[in-house]
Formats: sequence, structure tokens, C-alpha cells
Amino acid sequence: MKSKIISMVKYVLQTIVHISNKTKIGQYLHTEMVNKAMQQVSDVSHNGLKLKFSTPTFLNQFRIRTFSSKEPETLEWIDSIPEGAKLWDVGANVGLYSVYAAKKRNCKVWAFEPSVFNLELLARNIFLNEVTNQVCIVPLALSDSLQFSQMHMSSTDWGGALSTFSHDIGWDGKPIHQVFEYQIPGITMVDALNRLEIPQPDYIKMDVDGIEHLILQGGLPVIEKVKSVLVEVNDDFQEQAEKCNSLLCQAGLFLKEKRHSEMIDNSKSVFQNTYNQIWMRP
Repeated sequence: MKSKIISMVKYVLQTIVHISNKTKIGQYLHTEMVNKAMQQVSDVSHNGLKLKFSTPTFLNQFRIRTFSSKEPETLEWIDSIPEGAKLWDVGANVGLYSVYAAKKRNCKVWAFEPSVFNLELLARNIFLNEVTNQVCIVPLALSDSLQFSQMHMSSTDWGGALSTFSHDIGWDGKPIHQVFEYQIPGITMVDALNRLEIPQPDYIKMDVDGIEHLILQGGLPVIEKVKSVLVEVNDDFQEQAEKCNSLLCQAGLFLKEKRHSEMIDNSKSVFQNTYNQIWMRP
């Protein structure tokens, strides 16, 4: 019933926009509404730290409302990082955790995010929180090889997720439901280090919804030198789970814990067996 109502609302809105765009006044009003939406900013407070984020859509407002409850294990992991450490945020999305790490722990962050729909909000959020000197956007996909390939998008929403690069698989290992695509360069973590001269990270946070194991496979020399890795793994996606475990063990790390929030645990979502794994060096 809920999905039918949402579909109906979307249809009505699309119809209104279509009709309004036929007049100059309608075009002006539509443009102003989009501009005002992009200027919408919401505040969030966590652990004594106040942050600001661009919230032009319901999805982004949801991310702010659940900032403290959606991935508390990620925030706690960031809280444990020594001040001034170098962090790679792989799959930075709109930069919630990149900004938090920069503000809370004075980290130098490289935010890897290939989605053209997320990059604008990522840049806005970095600017809003005055961390432009600490967070560097890397608008490229990480992969298991240096290549040009397709970015397969399951959503064109600002702040959307569940998309993937090169390999046509989603977060669950099944073919992705694609609604949009474009071609971009993909690089390995080793390429990022050697070709782009991005410094060796002390810590890596990785959440790319499906190809985490392939990125790790292309970046073993980098992983062998980090102090800790936080990586999202779906236990039901057997290939991903087994390869991540094997590669991180090979890099000399051990699994300290794997967790997801009570919010996910108490929900009826399909992410019940998806966890943030925290790997440490002995």
C-alpha cells in the first residue's frame, strides 16, 4: 500500500512539473524550487560535535536524522582513530563520515566517490563544514585493475547508493537493477598511491555495495601497511565474504568485530546479514 501511494505521489509531481514547464512562469517556479532545495541545510549534533549537511531531498534528510543510529559502529571506529591520521573513505557518498573524521579527529581524508549524483553534495558538505583543506575528493572508481568501464547506477537520486563499477553485480552479488550508466576511469588502490601520489593511508573505510573484495584484491600492497580497515560485507554474498576474509588475513590483519546497528537489526530490510567488519593489525 505504501509503495502504491509513493508511486502515485511521484506520478502527480511528474505531471505537475511536465505541465508547468510549458509556461515561462512554470519554468521559473520549477527552477527556483530546485535551487531552494539545493540550498537546504540541516544541522546534526553527535558526541558534542555540530555538523551541517546539504539536504535537498527526503533521502538526504533521512541520512541526517539517522546519523547517530544508522552506523554507530562506524562513528565509534572513527572516534578511535588517532588525531591527524590519514584516512581513505572509499565510497564516500555525500561525505558524512569524511566530514566527521576531519572535524572530530582532524584527519586528512581522501574521499573516493565516482557517482556524479553524489559529488555535488559531497563538495557542498565539505565546504559547509569548513574542511576543504582536510578532505580531498577523488572522483574516480576504485577497482581491481586500471581500466575504463561503466558505472552502473541503480538510482539517480542525490545521495543514492547500491551502484557499482565495471562488474554488473549489486551489494548481494546478483545482477544490479540498472537505471543509468556512464563510462569513467577505474583505478586500483596501488594506482592511487603510485600514479596519483595519494599518501599511503593509515586507515581505510570501505562501503561500495558489492565489489569490496575486488578493490581489496587490487590493493593488497596498500592494505598490508594500514593500521585498520572498516569494510561492509554481506555474509549472504559468499564470494565477497570469503575473498574479503582471505585478503585481509593475507594482509596481516585480524577481525576484531563485525556489527550493524539496532536500527538494521530491528528492521525487516534485506540487509540483516550485512555487517561493518572492523579489521586491526596485531
